[in-house]
Amino acid sequence: MKEIFLLKLGEIVLKGANKRQFESRLRQNVRRRMKAYGNFDVYIMQSTVYVEPMDEMADVDGAWEACGSIFGVVSLCRCRPCEKDLDAIYNAVEAYLGEDLDCAESFKVESKRSDKRFPLNSIAISQEIGGRLAEAHPNCRVDVHHPAYTVYVEIRDLAAYVHGPAVPGAGGLPTGVGGRAMCLLSGGIDSPVAAYMIAKRGVEIECIHFFSYPYTSQLAKDKVIELARLVTKYCGKMTLNVVSFTQIQEAIRDNCPEEFFTLIMRRFMMEISQKLAKRDGCGALITGENLGQVASQTMEAMAVTGAVVDMPIFMPLVGMDKEEIVTIARKIGTLDTSILPYEDCCTVFTPRHPKTKPSLGQLIHAERNLDREALIQQALESVERISVRYHDEPGI
Repeated sequence: MKEIFLLKLGEIVLKGANKRQFESRLRQNVRRRMKAYGNFDVYIMQSTVYVEPMDEMADVDGAWEACGSIFGVVSLCRCRPCEKDLDAIYNAVEAYLGEDLDCAESFKVESKRSDKRFPLNSIAISQEIGGRLAEAHPNCRVDVHHPAYTVYVEIRDLAAYVHGPAVPGAGGLPTGVGGRAMCLLSGGIDSPVAAYMIAKRGVEIECIHFFSYPYTSQLAKDKVIELARLVTKYCGKMTLNVVSFTQIQEAIRDNCPEEFFTLIMRRFMMEISQKLAKRDGCGALITGENLGQVASQTMEAMAVTGAVVDMPIFMPLVGMDKEEIVTIARKIGTLDTSILPYEDCCTVFTPRHPKTKPSLGQLIHAERNLDREALIQQALESVERISVRYHDEPGI
Protein backbone atom coordinates (compact mmCIF):
# COMPACT_ATOMS: atom_id res chain seq x y z
CA MET A 1 0.00 0.00 0.00
CA LYS A 2 1.13 3.60 -0.58
CA GLU A 3 2.85 5.83 1.95
CA ILE A 4 0.73 8.40 3.81
CA PHE A 5 1.32 11.04 6.50
CA LEU A 6 -0.13 11.12 9.99
CA LEU A 7 -0.21 14.62 11.51
CA LYS A 8 -0.83 14.54 15.26
CA LEU A 9 -2.83 17.38 16.77
CA GLY A 10 -1.37 19.55 19.52
CA GLU A 11 -3.35 21.87 21.80
CA ILE A 12 -6.51 21.21 19.81
CA VAL A 13 -7.08 17.94 21.67
CA LEU A 14 -7.58 19.96 24.88
CA LYS A 15 -10.43 21.99 23.44
CA GLY A 16 -14.01 21.43 24.58
CA ALA A 17 -17.20 22.08 22.68
CA ASN A 18 -15.39 24.10 19.99
CA LYS A 19 -12.83 21.38 19.21
CA ARG A 20 -14.55 20.54 15.92
CA GLN A 21 -14.17 24.16 14.79
CA PHE A 22 -10.40 24.00 15.34
CA GLU A 23 -10.15 20.65 13.56
CA SER A 24 -12.15 21.93 10.61
CA ARG A 25 -9.88 24.95 10.19
CA LEU A 26 -6.77 22.78 10.42
CA ARG A 27 -8.12 20.43 7.77
CA GLN A 28 -8.83 23.40 5.47
CA ASN A 29 -5.31 24.73 6.02
CA VAL A 30 -3.70 21.37 5.24
CA ARG A 31 -5.80 20.94 2.10
CA ARG A 32 -4.84 24.41 0.90
CA ARG A 33 -1.14 23.75 1.49
CA MET A 34 -1.28 20.42 -0.34
CA LYS A 35 -2.70 21.92 -3.55
CA ALA A 36 0.75 23.00 -4.67
CA TYR A 37 1.99 19.40 -4.53
CA GLY A 38 -0.72 17.46 -6.35
CA ASN A 39 -3.86 15.53 -5.47
CA PHE A 40 -4.05 14.62 -1.76
CA ASP A 41 -6.96 13.45 0.35
CA VAL A 42 -7.00 15.13 3.77
CA TYR A 43 -9.26 13.94 6.58
CA ILE A 44 -9.30 13.87 10.39
CA MET A 45 -10.01 10.89 12.62
CA GLN A 46 -9.08 10.22 16.25
CA SER A 47 -7.24 13.54 16.74
CA THR A 48 -5.02 12.86 13.73
CA VAL A 49 -4.91 14.43 10.27
CA TYR A 50 -4.43 11.87 7.50
CA VAL A 51 -2.71 13.13 4.34
CA GLU A 52 -2.95 10.59 1.55
CA PRO A 53 -1.56 11.00 -2.01
CA MET A 54 -4.21 10.02 -4.53
CA ASP A 55 -2.04 9.36 -7.58
CA GLU A 56 1.54 8.82 -8.70
CA MET A 57 1.90 12.45 -9.82
CA ALA A 58 1.75 13.79 -6.27
CA ASP A 59 4.98 15.39 -4.97
CA VAL A 60 5.18 13.42 -1.74
CA ASP A 61 8.51 14.85 -0.57
CA GLY A 62 7.41 18.45 -1.20
CA ALA A 63 4.13 17.84 0.62
CA TRP A 64 5.97 16.27 3.55
CA GLU A 65 8.20 19.33 3.93
CA ALA A 66 5.17 21.63 3.79
CA CYS A 67 3.35 19.65 6.50
CA GLY A 68 6.19 20.44 8.91
CA SER A 69 5.33 24.17 8.83
CA ILE A 70 1.56 23.95 9.40
CA PHE A 71 0.48 25.41 12.73
CA GLY A 72 -1.73 23.12 14.82
CA VAL A 73 0.35 19.98 14.21
CA VAL A 74 2.54 18.88 17.12
CA SER A 75 4.28 15.95 15.39
CA LEU A 76 4.13 14.10 12.10
CA CYS A 77 5.28 10.85 10.59
CA ARG A 78 5.44 9.12 7.22
CA CYS A 79 3.87 5.69 7.52
CA ARG A 80 2.78 2.58 5.64
CA PRO A 81 -0.85 1.49 6.08
CA CYS A 82 -1.71 -2.20 6.02
CA GLU A 83 -4.44 -4.63 6.99
CA LYS A 84 -5.18 -5.12 10.68
CA ASP A 85 -3.53 -8.54 10.78
CA LEU A 86 -0.28 -9.56 12.50
CA ASP A 87 1.23 -11.06 9.36
CA ALA A 88 0.35 -7.98 7.33
CA ILE A 89 1.77 -5.69 10.03
CA TYR A 90 5.03 -7.63 10.19
CA ASN A 91 5.40 -7.65 6.42
CA ALA A 92 4.74 -3.91 6.29
CA VAL A 93 7.42 -3.26 8.93
CA GLU A 94 9.92 -5.39 7.03
CA ALA A 95 9.19 -3.71 3.71
CA TYR A 96 9.03 -0.18 5.04
CA LEU A 97 11.51 -0.10 7.95
CA GLY A 98 13.74 -3.15 7.42
CA GLU A 99 16.72 -1.16 6.15
CA ASP A 100 16.55 1.18 9.15
CA LEU A 101 16.59 -1.82 11.49
CA ASP A 102 19.62 -3.26 9.71
CA CYS A 103 21.49 -0.01 10.43
CA ALA A 104 20.46 0.24 14.10
CA GLU A 105 22.29 -1.26 17.07
CA SER A 106 19.09 -1.82 19.06
CA PHE A 107 15.33 -1.48 18.72
CA LYS A 108 11.96 -1.86 20.34
CA VAL A 109 8.38 -1.96 19.12
CA GLU A 110 5.87 0.46 20.59
CA SER A 111 2.21 -0.20 19.79
CA LYS A 112 -1.03 1.69 20.25
CA ARG A 113 -4.41 0.03 19.81
CA SER A 114 -7.07 2.68 19.18
CA ASP A 115 -9.39 0.07 17.67
CA LYS A 116 -10.34 -1.98 20.72
CA ARG A 117 -11.90 -4.65 18.50
CA PHE A 118 -8.42 -5.89 17.61
CA PRO A 119 -7.89 -9.11 19.60
CA LEU A 120 -4.43 -8.33 21.03
CA ASN A 121 -3.66 -5.45 23.38
CA SER A 122 -0.79 -3.02 22.81
CA ILE A 123 1.77 -4.98 24.85
CA ALA A 124 0.95 -8.25 23.08
CA ILE A 125 1.23 -6.59 19.66
CA SER A 126 4.67 -5.21 20.54
CA GLN A 127 5.84 -8.59 21.84
CA GLU A 128 4.64 -10.47 18.77
CA ILE A 129 6.04 -8.07 16.17
CA GLY A 130 9.21 -7.46 18.19
CA GLY A 131 9.89 -11.19 18.46
CA ARG A 132 9.59 -11.69 14.73
CA LEU A 133 11.83 -8.70 14.01
CA ALA A 134 14.48 -9.93 16.47
CA GLU A 135 14.70 -13.21 14.56
CA ALA A 136 14.87 -11.46 11.19
CA HIS A 137 17.53 -8.94 12.35
CA PRO A 138 19.89 -10.80 14.71
CA ASN A 139 22.47 -7.99 14.65
CA CYS A 140 19.93 -5.51 16.04
CA ARG A 141 19.35 -6.35 19.68
CA VAL A 142 16.15 -5.66 21.60
CA ASP A 143 16.38 -2.80 24.10
CA VAL A 144 13.04 -1.68 25.50
CA HIS A 145 14.56 1.06 27.70
CA HIS A 146 17.04 2.96 25.51
CA PRO A 147 16.64 1.73 21.92
CA ALA A 148 18.57 3.27 19.05
CA TYR A 149 15.47 2.87 16.88
CA THR A 150 11.76 2.50 17.63
CA VAL A 151 9.21 0.82 15.42
CA TYR A 152 5.70 2.18 15.93
CA VAL A 153 2.54 0.22 15.23
CA GLU A 154 -0.84 1.95 15.42
CA ILE A 155 -4.07 -0.01 15.13
CA ARG A 156 -6.67 2.53 14.04
CA ASP A 157 -10.24 2.40 12.72
CA LEU A 158 -9.45 2.17 9.01
CA ALA A 159 -6.18 0.23 9.02
CA ALA A 160 -2.97 -0.54 10.84
CA TYR A 161 -0.08 1.90 10.35
CA VAL A 162 3.63 1.29 10.82
CA HIS A 163 6.26 4.00 11.01
CA GLY A 164 9.55 5.07 12.53
CA PRO A 165 10.07 7.94 14.97
CA ALA A 166 7.90 11.02 14.40
CA VAL A 167 9.40 14.47 13.82
CA PRO A 168 8.30 17.66 15.58
CA GLY A 169 5.60 19.76 13.92
CA ALA A 170 5.16 23.52 13.97
CA GLY A 171 2.90 23.35 17.05
CA GLY A 172 0.56 26.17 18.01
CA LEU A 173 -2.99 26.62 16.74
CA PRO A 174 -4.38 26.50 13.19
CA THR A 175 -4.04 29.74 11.26
CA GLY A 176 -7.34 31.60 11.27
CA VAL A 177 -8.77 30.58 14.66
CA GLY A 178 -7.21 33.53 16.52
CA GLY A 179 -8.37 36.51 14.49
CA ARG A 180 -6.29 38.83 12.35
CA ALA A 181 -3.46 41.25 13.20
CA MET A 182 -1.24 43.79 11.46
CA CYS A 183 2.53 43.36 11.88
CA LEU A 184 4.93 46.28 11.47
CA LEU A 185 7.58 44.59 9.32
CA SER A 186 11.01 46.19 9.07
CA GLY A 187 14.02 44.72 7.34
CA GLY A 188 15.59 43.54 10.59
CA ILE A 189 15.78 40.28 12.50
CA ASP A 190 13.06 40.92 15.08
CA SER A 191 9.82 41.73 13.29
CA PRO A 192 9.62 38.57 11.11
CA VAL A 193 10.11 36.52 14.27
CA ALA A 194 7.35 38.49 16.00
CA ALA A 195 5.01 37.81 13.06
CA TYR A 196 5.83 34.10 13.21
CA MET A 197 5.24 33.88 16.96
CA ILE A 198 1.82 35.53 16.84
CA ALA A 199 0.86 33.52 13.75
CA LYS A 200 1.67 30.41 15.78
CA ARG A 201 -1.27 31.30 18.04
CA GLY A 202 -3.68 30.93 15.13
CA VAL A 203 -3.64 34.58 14.03
CA GLU A 204 -3.84 35.56 10.36
CA ILE A 205 -1.06 38.01 9.58
CA GLU A 206 -1.08 41.13 7.43
CA CYS A 207 2.06 43.28 7.28
CA ILE A 208 2.93 46.94 6.84
CA HIS A 209 6.30 48.32 5.84
CA PHE A 210 7.40 51.97 5.78
CA PHE A 211 9.55 52.80 2.76
CA SER A 212 11.60 56.01 2.47
CA TYR A 213 12.78 56.32 -1.09
CA PRO A 214 15.34 57.66 -2.05
CA TYR A 215 16.86 57.39 1.43
CA THR A 216 16.25 53.64 1.28
CA SER A 217 16.74 51.65 -1.90
CA GLN A 218 14.60 49.30 -3.97
CA LEU A 219 16.83 46.50 -2.67
CA ALA A 220 15.66 47.33 0.87
CA LYS A 221 12.05 47.05 -0.27
CA ASP A 222 12.74 43.77 -2.06
CA LYS A 223 14.36 42.46 1.11
CA VAL A 224 11.18 43.11 3.10
CA ILE A 225 9.02 41.46 0.44
CA GLU A 226 11.27 38.40 0.68
CA LEU A 227 10.98 38.38 4.48
CA ALA A 228 7.20 38.45 4.16
CA ARG A 229 7.38 35.59 1.68
CA LEU A 230 9.48 33.50 4.06
CA VAL A 231 7.02 34.04 6.91
CA THR A 232 4.14 32.85 4.69
CA LYS A 233 5.70 29.38 4.79
CA TYR A 234 4.06 29.18 8.22
CA CYS A 235 1.15 31.61 8.21
CA GLY A 236 -0.06 31.25 4.62
CA LYS A 237 -0.52 34.00 2.05
CA MET A 238 -0.58 37.59 3.26
CA THR A 239 -0.91 41.17 2.10
CA LEU A 240 2.08 43.46 2.55
CA ASN A 241 1.19 47.17 2.71
CA VAL A 242 4.11 49.36 1.62
CA VAL A 243 3.69 52.95 2.83
CA SER A 244 5.66 55.88 1.44
CA PHE A 245 7.19 57.48 4.53
CA THR A 246 9.63 59.96 3.05
CA GLN A 247 7.54 63.11 3.43
CA ILE A 248 6.71 62.34 7.05
CA GLN A 249 10.36 61.83 7.91
CA GLU A 250 11.40 65.02 6.13
CA ALA A 251 8.66 66.95 7.97
CA ILE A 252 9.90 65.57 11.29
CA ARG A 253 13.48 66.51 10.40
CA ASP A 254 12.49 70.07 9.49
CA ASN A 255 10.05 70.80 12.32
CA CYS A 256 10.93 68.74 15.43
CA PRO A 257 13.75 68.59 17.99
CA GLU A 258 16.38 66.05 16.93
CA GLU A 259 16.28 64.02 20.15
CA PHE A 260 12.64 63.12 19.44
CA PHE A 261 13.02 62.15 15.75
CA THR A 262 12.75 58.38 16.21
CA LEU A 263 9.93 58.54 18.76
CA ILE A 264 7.79 60.85 16.62
CA MET A 265 8.47 58.70 13.59
CA ARG A 266 7.31 55.60 15.47
CA ARG A 267 4.16 57.37 16.64
CA PHE A 268 3.28 58.07 13.00
CA MET A 269 3.96 54.43 12.16
CA MET A 270 1.67 53.20 14.90
CA GLU A 271 -1.18 55.52 13.95
CA ILE A 272 -0.96 54.70 10.23
CA SER A 273 -0.74 51.00 11.02
CA GLN A 274 -3.87 51.18 13.16
CA LYS A 275 -5.85 52.93 10.44
CA LEU A 276 -4.91 50.25 7.91
CA ALA A 277 -5.51 47.50 10.47
CA LYS A 278 -9.02 48.68 11.20
CA ARG A 279 -9.75 49.04 7.50
CA ASP A 280 -8.71 45.42 6.90
CA GLY A 281 -10.43 43.88 9.91
CA CYS A 282 -7.37 43.41 12.11
CA GLY A 283 -7.89 43.40 15.86
CA ALA A 284 -4.31 44.10 17.01
CA LEU A 285 -0.90 45.39 16.01
CA ILE A 286 2.29 43.31 16.23
CA THR A 287 5.74 44.79 16.73
CA GLY A 288 9.19 43.27 17.16
CA GLU A 289 10.08 45.55 20.05
CA ASN A 290 12.45 44.20 22.68
CA LEU A 291 12.75 46.00 26.01
CA GLY A 292 16.03 47.92 26.27
CA GLN A 293 17.42 46.81 22.91
CA VAL A 294 17.62 50.34 21.45
CA ALA A 295 16.89 53.84 22.70
CA SER A 296 13.31 53.85 21.36
CA GLN A 297 12.52 50.60 23.23
CA THR A 298 12.74 51.75 26.81
CA MET A 299 9.61 51.38 28.90
CA GLU A 300 8.91 55.12 28.72
CA ALA A 301 9.52 55.29 24.96
CA MET A 302 7.23 52.35 24.22
CA ALA A 303 4.53 53.94 26.36
CA VAL A 304 4.50 57.21 24.40
CA THR A 305 4.67 55.53 20.98
CA GLY A 306 1.81 53.23 21.89
CA ALA A 307 -0.30 56.09 23.25
CA VAL A 308 -1.50 57.11 19.75
CA VAL A 309 -3.46 53.85 19.21
CA ASP A 310 -6.39 52.28 21.01
CA MET A 311 -6.07 48.67 19.85
CA PRO A 312 -3.94 45.98 21.53
CA ILE A 313 -0.23 45.90 20.70
CA PHE A 314 1.33 42.43 20.78
CA MET A 315 5.09 42.39 21.53
CA PRO A 316 6.06 38.70 21.65
CA LEU A 317 9.80 39.45 21.84
CA VAL A 318 9.68 42.06 24.58
CA GLY A 319 11.42 39.96 27.24
CA MET A 320 13.68 37.81 25.07
CA ASP A 321 17.46 37.87 24.74
CA LYS A 322 18.78 38.71 21.30
CA GLU A 323 20.33 35.27 20.94
CA GLU A 324 16.93 33.67 21.54
CA ILE A 325 15.45 35.80 18.76
CA VAL A 326 18.32 34.94 16.41
CA THR A 327 17.80 31.23 17.12
CA ILE A 328 14.16 31.43 16.07
CA ALA A 329 15.03 33.53 13.00
CA ARG A 330 17.51 30.87 11.95
CA LYS A 331 14.94 28.13 12.54
CA ILE A 332 12.25 29.75 10.39
CA GLY A 333 14.68 30.73 7.64
CA THR A 334 14.55 34.54 7.86
CA LEU A 335 17.95 35.26 9.41
CA ASP A 336 20.08 35.26 6.26
CA THR A 337 17.73 37.71 4.55
CA SER A 338 17.36 39.91 7.64
CA ILE A 339 21.11 40.50 7.89
CA LEU A 340 21.52 41.63 4.29
CA PRO A 341 23.06 45.15 4.39
CA TYR A 342 20.11 47.15 3.05
CA GLU A 343 18.97 49.92 5.41
CA ASP A 344 15.34 50.49 6.33
CA CYS A 345 13.64 53.77 7.18
CA CYS A 346 14.33 53.42 10.91
CA THR A 347 17.97 54.27 10.20
CA VAL A 348 17.12 57.50 8.35
CA PHE A 349 17.69 60.74 10.32
CA THR A 350 18.74 58.85 13.45
CA PRO A 351 19.31 61.35 16.30
CA ARG A 352 22.80 61.60 17.75
CA HIS A 353 21.45 61.70 21.31
CA PRO A 354 17.96 60.14 21.35
CA LYS A 355 15.58 60.76 24.23
CA THR A 356 15.28 57.53 26.23
CA LYS A 357 12.85 58.56 28.98
CA PRO A 358 10.31 60.83 27.32
CA SER A 359 6.95 61.89 28.68
CA LEU A 360 3.79 62.07 26.60
CA GLY A 361 3.63 65.81 27.16
CA GLN A 362 7.12 66.27 25.75
CA LEU A 363 6.22 64.34 22.59
CA ILE A 364 3.00 66.27 22.02
CA HIS A 365 4.92 69.53 22.43
CA ALA A 366 7.67 68.34 20.06
CA GLU A 367 5.06 67.53 17.38
CA ARG A 368 3.24 70.84 17.62
CA ASN A 369 4.51 72.18 14.26
CA LEU A 370 3.42 69.11 12.29
CA ASP A 371 0.13 68.77 10.44
CA ARG A 372 -0.34 65.18 11.59
CA GLU A 373 -3.68 64.55 9.92
CA ALA A 374 -2.54 65.81 6.52
CA LEU A 375 0.70 63.82 6.66
CA ILE A 376 -1.10 60.65 7.71
CA GLN A 377 -3.72 61.05 5.00
CA GLN A 378 -1.04 61.55 2.39
CA ALA A 379 0.75 58.39 3.57
CA LEU A 380 -2.49 56.38 3.44
CA GLU A 381 -3.06 57.47 -0.15
CA SER A 382 0.41 56.17 -1.07
CA VAL A 383 -0.12 52.58 0.11
CA GLU A 384 0.97 49.85 -2.28
CA ARG A 385 -0.70 46.51 -1.51
CA ILE A 386 1.40 43.47 -2.44
CA SER A 387 0.01 39.94 -2.29
CA VAL A 388 2.70 37.56 -1.05
CA ARG A 389 2.75 33.76 -1.25
CA TYR A 390 5.50 31.33 -0.31
CA HIS A 391 5.66 29.78 -3.78
CA ASP A 392 6.18 33.13 -5.49
CA GLU A 393 9.65 33.77 -6.83
CA PRO A 394 12.02 35.23 -4.19
CA GLY A 395 12.14 39.01 -4.22
CA ILE A 396 15.94 39.26 -4.00
